[in-house]
Amino acid sequence: MPVHRVKSSANAGVSLHVEETGSGPTLLFIHEFAGDFRSWSLQVRHFARRFRCITYSARGYPPSSVPTDPSLYSQQHAVQDALDVLDALDVESAHVVGLSMGGFCALHLALQVPERVESAAIAGVGYGAEYDQREAFREECELIARAFEEQGSAAVADRYVVGPARVQFQNKDPLGHAEFAAMLAEHSNVGSAFTMRGFQKERPSLFDFTNQLSGLSVPLLILVGDEDEGAVDASVALKRMIPSSGLMVLPRSGHTLNLEEPGLFNSTVESFLTSVLTGSWGTRDPRSRAASTTGMR
Repeated sequence: MPVHRVKSSANAGVSLHVEETGSGPTLLFIHEFAGDFRSWSLQVRHFARRFRCITYSARGYPPSSVPTDPSLYSQQHAVQDALDVLDALDVESAHVVGLSMGGFCALHLALQVPERVESAAIAGVGYGAEYDQREAFREECELIARAFEEQGSAAVADRYVVGPARVQFQNKDPLGHAEFAAMLAEHSNVGSAFTMRGFQKERPSLFDFTNQLSGLSVPLLILVGDEDEGAVDASVALKRMIPSSGLMVLPRSGHTLNLEEPGLFNSTVESFLTSVLTGSWGTRDPRSRAASTTGMR
């Protein structure tokens, strides 16, 4: 299993820990705020039989660099880091899978450099996107950032992993949830605070990109748990905006979809990838947007 150290093209001294497994079409995984490169182990074990799977830890997440300059954490830094990983591993274009923070990154990759994205599967995307929820979301991000700075990662992890959209994971798989909590407790308090403040709090709303999203042609799969309250409405809105998208709602599920429901997550993403690779994932038939419910008027 090759392990790489990828240097940032934009920030001297910043480098990313990258691992790859398997061969075939490239599948790039981008983790959520509470995860790291290890979060995708259940997906790598499944997809590496047919795909070249690439995982990495974002800046701020050891063993990647943890910049101490807060200005080095933003949505655009995340996009550029993903591109640096692809460039360093000589990947012209890839299928991209992202959860939450990683899903935002995958979506912005598709918007900014669609020629580099063969397809994108984004899960748990939408927190803070609605304009009427922006201020409350930003306030909560600041509270979490300060908790990491003042209390440390282990103390924050105890509370964070039993949030409203995480308890589903705990109820279904106590051992997997405990492993997830232990990994979060190991995270850098500095990197976590700066990521929460710079990337999460300051990222633009998805609704700022309505026109661009409406013109997006990259095949897109949107996944959301039906009990992930912060992401459900935005996921439905994305489905309605993007003609090349499909929406999968996982029942009785929360935010940590790839770990909470790995079998269903993997099979859904695999079916999507098969459709893309065979050329059968098209765009929405415009007739389905008729104002009439039945088409009889």
